Amino acid sequence: MTEAEIAPRPPTAGEHEAYCAIERQLAILLRRANAFSAGMGRKVHPELDPGAYGLLVRIEQSSPMRSSDLAAYLRVGRATISRQLKGLEELGLISRSPDPEDGRAHLLALTAEGSRRLGAARSAREGRLRTLLAAWPEEDVRLLAGMLERFNILTEDLYP
Repeated sequence: MTEAEIAPRPPTAGEHEAYCAIERQLAILLRRANAFSAGMGRKVHPELDPGAYGLLVRIEQSSPMRSSDLAAYLRVGRATISRQLKGLEELGLISRSPDPEDGRAHLLALTAEGSRRLGAARSAREGRLRTLLAAWPEEDVRLLAGMLERFNILTEDLYP
């Protein structure tokens, strides 16, 4: 294959416009999603760090899990994750227990209180989404979910 065959062709005006529209809409979505997550975090606990809501969700999905696995999943450093987990532990939302396979490591899990609070926040989030999308047919809601999933899969290994 020649270099000319591999090199991408310049985008058409329509393609350029479409990709610019995606960039604009993603920027809006990300800003609003961050604000939405921060609001959900406050529903879990008024003192919860805005970025910690996602930690609780991941711990619930994968518990028991090591903090190093959580840091790798979120692509953050161990010092960052340790600081965030300390705050969650101080609020009584997570617990750490010794890892039976490695005495140096600990396993994370939600406490009963953390699980209760996260469940209540999730119910509120679902209610908010239902209100926002109430006028949409179920087929459109499923289409949006599927398209977001496809996009998330594409970006999964973007920043290893």
